[in-house]
Amino acid sequence: MKTKTLGTSSLSVSSLCFGGNVFGWTVDEDTSYRLLDTFVEAGGNFIDTANVYSRWVPGHQGGESETILGNWLKLRGNRRHVIIATKVGMEMAPGQKGLSRKAIVESVEESLKRLQTDYIDLYLSHKADPETPIEETLRAYDQLMSQGKIRACGASNYDADGLKQSLETSRRLGIPAYQSLQPLYNLYDREDFESRLQPVCEEYHLGVTPYYGLASGFLTGKYRSEADLGKSPRGAGMKKYLNERGMKILAALDSLAKEYSTSLATIALSWLMSRPVVTSAIASATSLDQLKTLLDATRIDLSPEALRLLDI
Repeated sequence: MKTKTLGTSSLSVSSLCFGGNVFGWTVDEDTSYRLLDTFVEAGGNFIDTANVYSRWVPGHQGGESETILGNWLKLRGNRRHVIIATKVGMEMAPGQKGLSRKAIVESVEESLKRLQTDYIDLYLSHKADPETPIEETLRAYDQLMSQGKIRACGASNYDADGLKQSLETSRRLGIPAYQSLQPLYNLYDREDFESRLQPVCEEYHLGVTPYYGLASGFLTGKYRSEADLGKSPRGAGMKKYLNERGMKILAALDSLAKEYSTSLATIALSWLMSRPVVTSAIASATSLDQLKTLLDATRIDLSPEALRLLDI
């Protein structure tokens, strides 16, 4: 699997990043191990999680994904061979959220314990915190880097203004800056990233690791009419894609899936990986068959004609 350097950091990450939001939620621990083993055997080295995964599940408190990932790392003894990204900032409990120095310092210790490691490769601000000065957040990351607890920091779900302000603050203070952005970006959802965030990422040489690369499942071709919306709990969110542009995208994916003898999802992820600004595409799987679809995307080089067909 191809690798790229993340931003200007020392991290070299695989073109596919395994999304760990499913661990302990839609896949149990044993299945998580099998998926992770297969991903690594295929050449993947980049795994994304967050402290809050999967607090939204009834009976969960957050930390379930990190715990399973930590158990796997200990069992396989392969910590030095994988790049682990996790996040801080979402609410873990009443009053326990945000990007204050206190929240970051306390949260990183909890994540390190669950992950059963003494360092995190990439620690991300899960979302901007308007109640905390940017300088306070960045100095907290600087402290953690100097202590060897994190190797690099990044941002997720930031808007262009907030991202640029953070990067300029780091530059002004002479302290470590965000090395990556984790935005919503896929073949359908392009406008916000390409028009606003991409110029910032290019100017400051940030790595880009998009999530929802398959538009929550729409780009698999599973949802083609309102009658399909009941196929899964995510179906209700697909209605916004059922328009003329959405249908044109599916038609192009259908054509290319036939041409390349593969699935729509594989073509859609391959398109995302082909974008020069994208360092690694995050995607999750709940079965080995689904994972194969994701891995296939790393082995396809779409032709210039195919890329033009998808430019809708």
